[in-house]
Amino acid sequence: MTAFAPMSIDMYLPAQVAIAESLGASQAQVELTLSTFLAGMAIGQFFYGSASDRFGRRGPILVGCAVYVVASVICALASDVNALIGARFLQALGGCAGGVIARAIVRDNFDHRDTARILSLLMLVMGLAPILAPAAGSLVLMVADWRAIFWCLAAFGVAVALAVAFRLRESRSAETAAQAASENPFQAYAALLVQPRLIGYLLAGALNGAVLFTYISASPGLIMGIYGFEPTPYAVIFGLNAFGVIGANQVNRMLLRRHSPDAVLKTASLVAIGFGVLLALAAVSGLGGPWLLLPLLFVTLATYALMQGNTTAGALSCDPRRAGSISALSGGLSFGAGALASAAAGTIHNGTPIPMAVVMLLCLLGSGAALRFLALRPDAAR
Repeated sequence: MTAFAPMSIDMYLPAQVAIAESLGASQAQVELTLSTFLAGMAIGQFFYGSASDRFGRRGPILVGCAVYVVASVICALASDVNALIGARFLQALGGCAGGVIARAIVRDNFDHRDTARILSLLMLVMGLAPILAPAAGSLVLMVADWRAIFWCLAAFGVAVALAVAFRLRESRSAETAAQAASENPFQAYAALLVQPRLIGYLLAGALNGAVLFTYISASPGLIMGIYGFEPTPYAVIFGLNAFGVIGANQVNRMLLRRHSPDAVLKTASLVAIGFGVLLALAAVSGLGGPWLLLPLLFVTLATYALMQGNTTAGALSCDPRRAGSISALSGGLSFGAGALASAAAGTIHNGTPIPMAVVMLLCLLGSGAALRFLALRPDAAR
């Protein structure tokens, strides 16, 4: 369930050039299929989060899987880039069900600290998908055209639906069901959005996630365009960065044995900002070229894993009875911030790594400020 987004984003990245050639589209139009997907992921989560609180976890996931499969087929059959853009938006509206409800299911079963630990474990999936998906996409392109990638994604959606139907038990609590029955979704979101501590966690997580999305959207142009690497080395570099996220997630799990999620967040945020400053300096100066910038990018992205699970767990701990709605806010704001940040980096793209690095640094600074002044403020309600 948690792999819907990374599979859908990363598997088709090696095919962007082929898609542009096949559909007679510009590279900017093809990149819009990613921004549109992120926007769909942001919007759709608000529906599935409240629906899972009201109707249970299983049903909304199956609805999302069905939408995802149909949209993937439309992507595979698209005859022009506008049809592909629209189908990608619909694909996101279906696929977002998996991630948003998976987080709520974790909170159904675990407390604050254990939720952070389990979310770090789930990040193994989020990390493995960027390693395997681009490589799988490249392999598909060796034997078929880009449309086959979307047929593979349709099959993936069917497999997840079958697993949910036969293996996933209902986990929504009676308290959550009663709370959802007593208010409409707008009332639930309104009640959540007046909690400063929750807003702090949500903004910190969303801006931290925007760093990753900025990299994902800019990486083909940076690694293959600016630095001239071929698609296969690009997939290797992309996979190495994902491996760094996986490793940092396991470090986070070990840290949580001795420290609270909030304590880890305080330090991780400062470390992330430090690496972000070094990355921006390397991009502006051009010193060392890819041999300095890419390692700094690796460590900056690794800090994502030290923050994302902990900010999500903190947000979910603020009001466990509305776990689905909080998960929707967390995921929706993350994908929304990711879409805006990646679009901003693309808009100011100037043929250098500077726009990507500057946008990433600004997001890290904003994330740190949200933690310091809202989520982890000494007088914040606990």
